[in-house]
Amino acid sequence: MNSLEPDPGAGPVESSGQSNFVRDIIIEDINAGKHEGRVQTRFPPEPNGYLHIGHAKAIYIDFELAAEFGGKCNLRFDDTNPSKEETQYVDSIMEDIRWLGYEWDGLFYASDYFGQLYEWAVQLTKAGKAYVCDLSADEIRAYRGTLTEPGRESPYRNRSIEENLDLFERMKNGEFPDGSRTLRAKIDMASPNLNMRDPVMYRILHMEHHRTGDQWCIYPMYDYAHGQSDSIEKVTHSICTLEFEDHRPLYNWFIENLGIFPSRQIEFNRLNLTYTLLSKRRLLTLVREGHVKGWDDPRMPTLSGLRRRGYTPEAIRNLCANAGVSKTNNIMQLSLLEYFLREDLNKCAPRVMAVLRPLRVVIDNYPDDTVEEVEAVNNPEDERCGTRRVPFSKVLYIEQDDFREDPPRKYYRLAPGREVRLRYGYFITCKDFVKDADGRVVELHCTYDPATRGGNAPDGRKVKSTIHWVSAAHAVDCEVLLYDNLFTKENPNEVEEGQDFTANLNPNSLEILRGCKVEPGLQTAAVGALYQFERMGYFCVDRDSTPEKLVFNRTIGLRDTWARIEQRDKR
Repeated sequence: MNSLEPDPGAGPVESSGQSNFVRDIIIEDINAGKHEGRVQTRFPPEPNGYLHIGHAKAIYIDFELAAEFGGKCNLRFDDTNPSKEETQYVDSIMEDIRWLGYEWDGLFYASDYFGQLYEWAVQLTKAGKAYVCDLSADEIRAYRGTLTEPGRESPYRNRSIEENLDLFERMKNGEFPDGSRTLRAKIDMASPNLNMRDPVMYRILHMEHHRTGDQWCIYPMYDYAHGQSDSIEKVTHSICTLEFEDHRPLYNWFIENLGIFPSRQIEFNRLNLTYTLLSKRRLLTLVREGHVKGWDDPRMPTLSGLRRRGYTPEAIRNLCANAGVSKTNNIMQLSLLEYFLREDLNKCAPRVMAVLRPLRVVIDNYPDDTVEEVEAVNNPEDERCGTRRVPFSKVLYIEQDDFREDPPRKYYRLAPGREVRLRYGYFITCKDFVKDADGRVVELHCTYDPATRGGNAPDGRKVKSTIHWVSAAHAVDCEVLLYDNLFTKENPNEVEEGQDFTANLNPNSLEILRGCKVEPGLQTAAVGALYQFERMGYFCVDRDSTPEKLVFNRTIGLRDTWARIEQRDKR
């Protein structure tokens, strides 16, 4: 027996994880002997777009709870709307789930069940619990009523069972045009729950399906197909987000009236983040209108976009674990995800030196034809990563921000007459500088102290700053893409009258730097490889990168003490 599986003879099951109400319900069901102690969950995305970080929480809950109780978790595509669904979305969803670190126990599609769903619809029609309605979609909405007023019965509600069976079969056979008829459940038009006011079960849609082709021209609605699909798969706990709470009575009504396996629906709060939009419809708008460069644009909150930017599955899983499970929707700070990301990358990302805005430095007293190799630590957090050899020569590149002609207070980097430490190298002192015609400093002339190799002075003198560098003769050119938040507001949906959410797009969400310099060991860096550019942040090799043209995405920056002081003083 799996060590996580409940043992009926061992007494009540207790949770091995952090308590939450969903886990408590599962424990109660197991201890009550429901489903012989079996736990079966499922993750049921519609393949009409790419998964985003909000879906990650549902994936985490479905798979982790199944694993905790020795159960199973299926992946089922709710592909009941061929007008929006594509095979590319199916493929991307499977890739994203595996990237997060999960593998499903069974792979299913709602379209696998079209035949059974149709037979069950016939069963409800024969029982007088479903009828064919000729009202248009707009008319159905008008007849439904409001939260304070009951709905009105359709004039077609009392058709005979025989007529309904005939019309429904003819709907299936393709005799009627799109939108001309629907099959509706006959429940209660005066119900305080609008979902129970004779909901539509089937609509006519003459459109080819990505899996079933033109076999069907009627397609089940989500509210009808979902619970029955759970039942077919013997799902014990159907875990979904809070917007489906009002749909649960309908979920149960179909199961009870069909007399099928009683899956149990449980709702939890969604994952929402500041500065982030988690609506597939609006994300699709961003893609189609060209505000971003596809679903995997590194500014997008899609899992493919986050992966391309360099986010790790560990950071996302840690966020989901921290988010908790409740019955109240809230918004988490994006900075919390960034915290988990930095925490993970700090442990796993190799350190390298890169200069994004190069400033040429000539060490005048260094031998002209000499090239040394200094020993650099690959990751101080993990001594198993060892060291590497980095070339050092007379001409180097440093960051433009690491020099000030007239340094302000508390600026300790390089300036005229000031001595600093070169990382893993020597102490250097700035003696002079060269400006171009526009007055910009383009070259520094420095001297070095040969006795300080390795970064320490034998006489014990100290310097207040250490800066990174790249040997000019050995540097590899690259392009670096600096990403920022896609939206300027914490809540991108907050707009002024007459505007839509695109008014909150950040015009500075992407800055492209060309002519950047990295140490020579990165020439063969693999696509997707993650690095810490020392003092700059974490970066990922983009998928468009080649040995001839290296491209790096900034995943996330490091906290820069001087940058914070400078920004504060500007305010």
